[in-house]
Amino acid sequence: MVSGLRALRGSILFICCFLGLLATTPAQAQYWQCVTFARAASGIELYGNAYTWWGQADGVYERGHTPRPGSVMVMKPGHGMRVGHVAMVSEIVDARTVKLTHANWSVRGGVEHDVLAVDVSDEGDWSKVRVWWAPIHDLGSTTYDAYGFIYPNAPSSAEAPAVTAKADSANAPA
Repeated sequence: MVSGLRALRGSILFICCFLGLLATTPAQAQYWQCVTFARAASGIELYGNAYTWWGQADGVYERGHTPRPGSVMVMKPGHGMRVGHVAMVSEIVDARTVKLTHANWSVRGGVEHDVLAVDVSDEGDWSKVRVWWAPIHDLGSTTYDAYGFIYPNAPSSAEAPAVTAKADSANAPA
């Protein structure tokens, strides 16, 4: 009898704790992957792993090696990124510095707005970049290889509608 009451009391405690956790989780919280967020924020309708976006964009979207606001930088796999990374350019600072808005970088599933990225390639073609890393409040020390930028204006703009993303932010000071 005593063990049955303890089990019941334990079950009730577990349920109360579980319901309490649900009540403290904001309804708008979302875990973002970089590709899902980049697609929603830029309107570039590509799917699949980040590194595949460069090839998929060929003939569908204009591509290049100069950042433009609203374009998506595509990073190659490497340095712990098995599937690459995509990030939307939110602002041009100068010829070799941009601000990115992207997801799932410094904070797993989180969104970072207007964080720095710097072109460190010898040629100035954005083929090698360093990106803001929130845990150290600075650019990370790792250099990442990049394919370039996909521009949001498709040959037929009706095929790539603009979508606005609403997400929780994990803002890093810029």
